[in-house]
Amino acid sequence: MSIIKVDNLCKTFKVKTKEQGLRGSVKSIFSPSYREIDAVNNISFEVEKGEILAFIGPNGAGKSTTIKMMTGILYPSSGNIEVLGMNPATERKELSYKIGTVFGQKSQLWFHLPPLDSFHLLGNIYEMDKVRLQKRIDLLKEIFEIGDLMDVPVRKLSLGQRIRCEIAASILHEPEIIFLDEPTIGLDVVVKQKIRELILQLNKEEKTTIFLTSHDSGDIEQLCKRAIIINHGEVVLNETIKSLKHDYLNKKIIQIKYNEIVNLDNCELNIIKNKGNAIKVQVDTSKQDIEQVLTKLIKCGKVNDITIAEPPLEEIISHIYKLNKEGDTHEGTS
Repeated sequence: MSIIKVDNLCKTFKVKTKEQGLRGSVKSIFSPSYREIDAVNNISFEVEKGEILAFIGPNGAGKSTTIKMMTGILYPSSGNIEVLGMNPATERKELSYKIGTVFGQKSQLWFHLPPLDSFHLLGNIYEMDKVRLQKRIDLLKEIFEIGDLMDVPVRKLSLGQRIRCEIAASILHEPEIIFLDEPTIGLDVVVKQKIRELILQLNKEEKTTIFLTSHDSGDIEQLCKRAIIINHGEVVLNETIKSLKHDYLNKKIIQIKYNEIVNLDNCELNIIKNKGNAIKVQVDTSKQDIEQVLTKLIKCGKVNDITIAEPPLEEIISHIYKLNKEGDTHEGTS
C-alpha cells in the first residue's frame, strides 16, 4: 500500500537578477527583474508502507525542496502530493502528528537543555498524555542507549550522541513516516554503523517508513532496497539497489591468489593489479563471460584463494550522474 504519492510535482522559484552598470543598478532598485528556476520539474513516485527508500542526488538536485513540499513546509507550484492520505499543503498540522524529521545539520533539541527536557516539551507539543509520554521515553532510552545522556545539556554531547537523541526525539510521538536528511553526516565509522542499526531496528519493530537522503553510499547500501535518483529537479532513475549494481556498471572485480608467481601476459585479461602471485582482474560482464574468465585464471596455476566483488555503490551512483550530465550536454548541443 502506497502511503506517499507524488504526481507531476513542480516547484519554481523566482530569483532576482543583477543588472550591469550604474543605470541598471538604479533601475534594479525600483523595478527589479527576476528569472525563474525549476527546482523540481514534474517528478512522480510512490513509497510503500514500511519501505526504507533512498532519495539521492547531487547538491542542488531538488531533494530538500521535494522533502519540504512533502512535509508541508513549501507549497508546490503544480502537481499533487498525498502523504498518509493527506495533502501536506492544506493539512500540514494534522500531518505533523504522523511524521517525524531528522536533519543532520539542524537540531530539534534545545541546545542548552538536556534531552529529557526537550522530550517533555515535544510530548506536550504533540499532546501526549503523561503516562504515554513516560512509557515512550523509557522505551526510547533503552532502545537508543541514551539513559545516561538524558540529563546532560545537548551542547555537551558528542555528535553521535546528539544524533541518537535527535532520532529518538523525532519518533517520540510514534510517527508512521520519518524523513532522515543526512543522518550520519560527520560521524565516525563505528557511530555510523550504530545509527544504521537503530534505523533498521526502528523499521523492523515499529514498521516505520523511512525516507532517507544521504551522500554516504554505506547508508544507502546497508539500509535501502530501492533508490530514487534525482538530478536537475527530475527523477533520472527509480530502481532497486540490486538493479543499480547489475545494470549500470556491468563490471566485476576478481581477486585471485596463486601458490606461486604466474605469467598472465597472453590471457587477454584486464589486469588492474599484479603482485606476482596476487592478481586483480576487472571483468566487463557485458563483453566477457565471467565463467570463461575464471576458467582462464584457474588454468594459469594452483589457486590459494579467489573472490569476486562488485564495484562500490558510490562508483555506480557517480557513473549515473555522469551519464545524466552527458545526456544534458548532448541535448544542449543538438
